Amino acid sequence: MNRFCKSLKRDTIKYFKNFNWTTFFKDLKQYIISQWFFIALAIFIVIARFAPNFARHGGLIRGEYTIGYGAVAVIFLKSGLTIETKRFLINIANWRAHVTVLVISFLITSAIMYGFVLAIYTSKTKVIDEWVLVGLLMTANCPTTVASNVIMTGKANGNDTLAVCEVIIGNILGAFITPALGQMYCRGKLQFANPANGSSVTALYRRVMQQIGSCLFAPIFVGQVIQYFFPQQIKWFFNKFYPLKKIGNVMLLLIMFSSYSTAFYQHAFTSVSHTCIIFVCFFNIGMYFLYTFICLMCARPYPIIFSFPNKSNNVFNRLLRPFYLNKRDSVAVMLCGAAKSAALGVALITSQYGSNSENLGKLLVPLVLFQSEQVLVANFLVPIFRRWIDIDNAKTSSSLDKSSNNTGTEKSCSNPLFSGLGNGNRKKINNSVSENSLSYKNVETDAGNLDIERGVNRNMTTQDTSIGFRDEDVNGGNSGNDDDEEEEEEEEEEFIDEETHEQIGRAHV
Repeated sequence: MNRFCKSLKRDTIKYFKNFNWTTFFKDLKQYIISQWFFIALAIFIVIARFAPNFARHGGLIRGEYTIGYGAVAVIFLKSGLTIETKRFLINIANWRAHVTVLVISFLITSAIMYGFVLAIYTSKTKVIDEWVLVGLLMTANCPTTVASNVIMTGKANGNDTLAVCEVIIGNILGAFITPALGQMYCRGKLQFANPANGSSVTALYRRVMQQIGSCLFAPIFVGQVIQYFFPQQIKWFFNKFYPLKKIGNVMLLLIMFSSYSTAFYQHAFTSVSHTCIIFVCFFNIGMYFLYTFICLMCARPYPIIFSFPNKSNNVFNRLLRPFYLNKRDSVAVMLCGAAKSAALGVALITSQYGSNSENLGKLLVPLVLFQSEQVLVANFLVPIFRRWIDIDNAKTSSSLDKSSNNTGTEKSCSNPLFSGLGNGNRKKINNSVSENSLSYKNVETDAGNLDIERGVNRNMTTQDTSIGFRDEDVNGGNSGNDDDEEEEEEEEEEFIDEETHEQIGRAHV
């Protein structure tokens, strides 16, 4: 024990001797910049706790209009300005991904949550407030979030354009589906929480559509029109004023600030037990992981791969195979299908329960907590998703390199005997083959010259015989010499041919 204490003391002294305050503050500054969203969120929560009247619904700045309308409109205006129309149309046509996200976001998540809420409510527990349970159900009915899922998809190297399309489609349809789901589930034992109580359904949809039309439809349309006619100017503007790219996060912080202010003003966190708050926190995290796993199973249904191979021409394979999405699209589906919108969710819940505003804070507690926790969990999952996509990209690049090398080999050497050799050996062999071909040409040239010489000698012998210089002796001697020369030349040709064949054989080996 004494030895451990001495070593700890020695290491501590050594650490502080080598401590550099400049490096420390530099690292601290970088950490604060990288985690600015969570630090700002904590600051806004503290402000909402001690000054809830500032940004609450009906408060000093009338948060239901300035933030509920203005902040949401800015988010969708920025989305409309930054999305290229061509890229947007390509991803908007990916109907399989849209169907997957919509079914998960509205039907599967709400059905699972309804089962849990009904089971907890039926147990007659007094620890969890009934309006908090309704808030959990309304949170599950909400569409995908507005800004955080797009940002996290981009960080994970996923298809962020597809995420933007899912946000637009989900929030547009959510204006109709979310109120309908709320009325469908709030029947029977949950009839007390039906948002249509005390008001007509027509008035309910009128309030919702008024807010959705001014906050979502109009900003996206205006942004797309401006982006279509001035694409270069918009790109220059956001590159020149780079901090404006973070405006979506700032607006999201304002929306959460208004939600927390309303919840604190109505004593939502104090009107329910601490056990209820703790339960909601851990329950939201568990449900987010469950939703993400379901999204993965729906985006990449492995039974399709096992049942239908790639080369199968089966009708079911052609119909079902496209539903097996690639990894980039799957990451977008996971981050969009599991997320819930605080921007539009607060507006929808506020519009639906306008006549029951005394319970609005309790209803917003699960949604506000879920929004904060999904951002934290998504930040935890982003490195995992990025590594998952990078592994697939590495495999694809290695396969492309192999195919390019094989193509180069086929172009450089078409002889099957040369397969399996390196590029350097192929060059040597090609050079040797070219030299051998030249030697063949030289041999043919030499043989032709020899034939000419033989013809000349024959002509000379005929001339000598015609003149009459010792006909028989001279002709016999010349013929004997010619025969000897021909035999020597044939032996030289055979020797050259044997050497050439040996060189080519060694080159092939």
